[in-house]
Amino acid sequence: DGSAVRELRRKLNLSQHKFAALIEVDVGTVQNWEQGRRSPSGPARALLRALWNDPKRVLKAIHAVD
Repeated sequence: DGSAVRELRRKLNLSQHKFAALIEVDVGTVQNWEQGRRSPSGPARALLRALWNDPKRVLKAIHAVD
């Protein structure tokens, strides 16, 4: 739910804009998730779950691709 997305973003110490850029979605998408208007699905949901479970390795993998 939205509070989980917000909690993850805060756990990573990122603003909405930086978090959106990190996972390559529009900042409006992050805002919609956090405000409960929409829910992440498919690949976004999987990425968020991976970030929650092992943020260091996922962030390392994301940055290795750049």
